[in-house]
Amino acid sequence: MAHVLQLDIRGQPLGFVSLNDAALAYATDAVAWTVGDEPLFVMRGGFNARTGRQSTLAIHPIIAMRGCSKVNLHDVSPSLTNPKLFRRDRMQCAYCGVVRNSGLTREHVVPTSRGGADSWSNVVSACSGCNARKADKSLKEAGMELLYLPYVPSLHEDLLLQGRNIRADVHDWLASRLPKNSRLS
Repeated sequence: MAHVLQLDIRGQPLGFVSLNDAALAYATDAVAWTVGDEPLFVMRGGFNARTGRQSTLAIHPIIAMRGCSKVNLHDVSPSLTNPKLFRRDRMQCAYCGVVRNSGLTREHVVPTSRGGADSWSNVVSACSGCNARKADKSLKEAGMELLYLPYVPSLHEDLLLQGRNIRADVHDWLASRLPKNSRLS
């Protein structure tokens, strides 16, 4: 099912909504502006008894809602899941560099047993062998080095990391707003 990217009035992404939720936003005049020349979907309604014309509602792939978010969206950290972590790290082990379609694990740079957090800035993707080799040691104790540093994805990166089937124009819009240091660029 198609989803619509919902933005706040300033253009900050809020997430994906269903076509029905987007139609409700249009119907209640909550949509401030849209992105995209071609509609994602055209909903057809009833026929006007006087004019005989059928009502239509063209839903665009990106809609901005009136009003502002009460939360500063830059202060919100995306939820950490293994699939999003593996996509952020391009399915590559942070220690040996091998790219894998399966068999990756979440590896804590500073082990949780030593006070390390289970957070974006302390986890990387690692193959099972490297994860077992490092175990609960520090990088220095294990004699290992990171090939790349962990980081917290931006709002735009998080939407791309969710693994949805995203229309090309929506993907391009999100990708054009990625930070310069993004591994997704």
